[in-house]
Amino acid sequence: MSKLFIVMGKSASGKDTIYKRILECNLGLKTVVTYTTRPIREGEQEGREYFFRTKEQLDLLEQSGKVIESSCYYTIDGPWYYFTADDGQINLETGDYLMITTVERYQKMRSYYGEEHVFPIYIEVEDGLRLERALQREREQKQPNYEELCRRFLADCKDFSEENLKAAMIEKRYQNIQMDICLKEIIDDIQRERSML
Repeated sequence: MSKLFIVMGKSASGKDTIYKRILECNLGLKTVVTYTTRPIREGEQEGREYFFRTKEQLDLLEQSGKVIESSCYYTIDGPWYYFTADDGQINLETGDYLMITTVERYQKMRSYYGEEHVFPIYIEVEDGLRLERALQREREQKQPNYEELCRRFLADCKDFSEENLKAAMIEKRYQNIQMDICLKEIIDDIQRERSML
C-alpha cells in the first residue's frame, strides 16, 4: 500500500508554496484536490486549488455517502465548508499522493485510510513573520478583506494548538524560515518514507 502525504500549516505559513515546490521535484506524487463552498479567490482556478461547490451540492454528496470528511468555518462572510470526497482521486493501491488540509481534517483522513498510510508534513512559521506575510498577500487582492485575515489568524491559534497537534500525533515540525532548507528536509523525509514501503 502507498502513502498519502498531507501538508498542513497555519495561514501564511507557506504551505501552498511548499506543496507546489514538492510537486515540481517530480517525485511521481499524485495530487488530491479537495472541495470548498467558499467563493473562488482572484488567481484561483476550478480544480486546481479546490473544486468550488455550493452547500446544496455538498449536502447531496453527503446524502450519497461520498464525503470522507468535512469541516465548517464560520467566517465574517458566513459559513464556509471544506471537504474531501470519495470521488476516485485516491487509490492507495496505485501510487503515493500529496494534498493540503488542516490538523482536524488530517485526523479524519488518517482514521479513514489508516495511520500507517498517512504522513503529516506540518509547516511552522513564527507568528509575527506569518502575520506580515498574510498582510502582504491580502494587500494584493482586488478587494482586501482584513477582517477575515484577522479572524483566520486568531482561529489558527486554536486549530493548531499544541493540544490539537498532540492529539493528532504530529511531532515533527518543518520550520519554513528558509524555503529551500525546509523543502529539502521535507523531500528527504518523503523519499525515506517511500523507501520503507
